[in-house]
Amino acid sequence: MKKEDLESPLLSDGEPAPADTKGCAYALVCALLASLTSIIYGYNRGVMSGAQKFVQADLGVTDGQLEVLIGATSVYSLVGSLAAGWTCDRAGRRRAVALAAAMFLAGSAATAAANGYAALMAGQLVAGVACGFGLVVAPVYIAEIAPASSRGFLSSIPEIAGNSGILLSYIADFALADLPTTLNWRLMIGIGAVPPLFLAAAAVLAMPETPRWLVLHGRHDEARRVLARTAGDADRRLREIAASVREASKGGAGGEGVWRELLLRPTPAVRRVMLAILGLQVFQQACGVAAMVLYAPRVFSHVGITSDRAVLGATVLLGAAKTVAIVVPLFLADRLGRRPMLLASAAGMAASLLVLGLSVRAPAAAASYSWWAAATCVAAAAAFMATFSLGFGPVISMYGSEILPLRLRAQGTGIGTAINRVMSAVVGMTFISMYEAVGMAGTFYIFAAFSAAAWVFVYACLPETKGRSLEEMEALFDAGANKPSPRPTLS
Repeated sequence: MKKEDLESPLLSDGEPAPADTKGCAYALVCALLASLTSIIYGYNRGVMSGAQKFVQADLGVTDGQLEVLIGATSVYSLVGSLAAGWTCDRAGRRRAVALAAAMFLAGSAATAAANGYAALMAGQLVAGVACGFGLVVAPVYIAEIAPASSRGFLSSIPEIAGNSGILLSYIADFALADLPTTLNWRLMIGIGAVPPLFLAAAAVLAMPETPRWLVLHGRHDEARRVLARTAGDADRRLREIAASVREASKGGAGGEGVWRELLLRPTPAVRRVMLAILGLQVFQQACGVAAMVLYAPRVFSHVGITSDRAVLGATVLLGAAKTVAIVVPLFLADRLGRRPMLLASAAGMAASLLVLGLSVRAPAAAASYSWWAAATCVAAAAAFMATFSLGFGPVISMYGSEILPLRLRAQGTGIGTAINRVMSAVVGMTFISMYEAVGMAGTFYIFAAFSAAAWVFVYACLPETKGRSLEEMEALFDAGANKPSPRPTLS
């Protein structure tokens, strides 16, 4: 592997900036570059919400086929998330981002050009694998490049970028809805991916490799140069990372050793870490966020909103609420801590889903009552999106990336993302069938129950991690240190 492949053009030959403020600024630039793939992911994830009606009209796709198409994208991303962990470890975090960008380009182009259901599935296969890569590599990269003092701030950026991509896709759906049916959905899917992909391709040329990956591969000089730009005391941080790598090597942290320690013979601390990660990933999707992202127009139509532009306009409102609210964890995750934000998020989701369920029970025949039901439905759906974004959106990826030991981080993040994709696929592939079986209201009551269960899980099982270095996390989860932290105070 060539030295120039590992170093970034941002790494100048001059003296590195020793100040913590400059280091945080440099880490911020790196995090923003890595998060460009999240914008592309968000756009690809959300665009089908408004495009699906026109796809069905143009290509004759049935509701059953649509469920499979949308849910299968999450299954494909499962493959991508599992492959991403291996790719991150072998080729590096930065090259994994570049590979994800190339697959997004191919997948978006193939889907937009599809002339039948099989071609749609083929395009979504490539795009789905890219989604799995994007979900893994950005959180891992940022967790490893960020200093402990600002990791919460920086780790929220991919989630904000992903939600911005979803919002952009909703706006594109709204803006292009009046074009001919044979053209509008193709433009919805195609135009939004191209500019971000060019940006992502340019960004990876300027991104440094993470210091932890460099140390793992014996590149200590390059690691010191990166740390000098992101940490106040590069030599001390390098010694900590090197010690962590040596400890990992004693445990046989090769490919087979990683999987054995994660799944077959985990230590008590690793077992608790994986329980926390997998539990959070399951509950993130079990609350039904994928249903709202993918099927919001159907929900609004159910309560009597009949105009296509009104339905898509209400969907844009959801995207805006989700994107604006997600800025809050960016500033508060490192002050309040992870646990309070997750608890508040789960409680808010449960309450808003209950109201949403009540609103969709209104009979469409009663015009005056239907108007209030429609307004309540949109407001409750926006509240759900906002409260999801306060915690269960960004904080889960942040929490999972930082609690995994270095030797297990890439593969462990891949497993967590794979579980998340399975749950997302289940929700995406069953939502239409579920509301036809138990009713729209009953479906949202089920999601509310899962949100309440998520609150209990966070309260009982997750310790606080704010302000701790990545090398301290395993001790936090070790025997006797895994009890929930006391209520954090503002610092």
